[in-house]
Amino acid sequence: MNAAAAAGAAGDGLVPRLEELLALRGHGPGVAWRGTGRVGLRGVAPSSLRGRGMEYAESREYVPGDDVRRMDWRLTARTGRAHTKLFQTERERLALLVCDVSPALFFGTRVRFKSVQAARAGAVAVWSALRAGDRIAALRAGEAAIPPGAGMRGAMRVLESLVRWYAHPPAADAGLEVALEQAQRLLRPGARLVVLADPLAAAAVPLPRWAALARHHEASLVLLQDVLETSPPRRSLALAGDAGRLQLPLQRAAARQQWDQALAAPARTLAAALPAYGWRVHPLATDAAADAWLQPPPVNARGGR
Repeated sequence: MNAAAAAGAAGDGLVPRLEELLALRGHGPGVAWRGTGRVGLRGVAPSSLRGRGMEYAESREYVPGDDVRRMDWRLTARTGRAHTKLFQTERERLALLVCDVSPALFFGTRVRFKSVQAARAGAVAVWSALRAGDRIAALRAGEAAIPPGAGMRGAMRVLESLVRWYAHPPAADAGLEVALEQAQRLLRPGARLVVLADPLAAAAVPLPRWAALARHHEASLVLLQDVLETSPPRRSLALAGDAGRLQLPLQRAAARQQWDQALAAPARTLAAALPAYGWRVHPLATDAAADAWLQPPPVNARGGR
């Protein structure tokens, strides 16, 4: 691995360090840009406690003195008796980080392992959620979720888990799809969801699962990639494995096409398919800035995205 540019006080690019994740606190925009999803305008909550009347609780029969502006006209028409709506203060929204820990992430040829970049991208998501006043939670398949927590205490619990999860491949990993099933049980409408994944693991998850997760949530998928996967050399490449030494003739077009279909195409397929279901898909290379995935998309010549 070429770790010359990544080595330094924060880490060596092979395993994530807590001090490296703490140093990313000032990275990324203060708030994520707004976007329009399948359920309308989405964006960060303006405050951790939103005003009265923002979240519907229930309806009850009208009593004299109730605000007529809060009448539940549908229920009134259905029952023939006047009803009024009751509201409760809407609390902080949940920001959930779902971490793929498949063995393919523990690899890298430029600057750092994909696993380390996953931890760094997750740290940026944590600091962004903290600035937005969200409660922060995280999970991976194979162990109990890190429960939602607010403030620095919640942030530190997740950062410490990222360091532990991405130090080496966990012995017990049930896979990304199981982690997403668990996430679906924890989320409630309006939550922010960030998934860190290897493209091959993400491509194995059925589209209905992705669609269901983004239907009522603000969802981002960060795909960790190494330059060797996306731009292999145009020469013979020797790989060592359990079956012995393998020589790949990447100077040949057919071999390069097979390489591309196996390692690069899954990310392109996801980037093309998932936005239609409400996902933002962000490929993130191992030599890129950790917050590159959270930057607003470029503005075109007509002023659009």
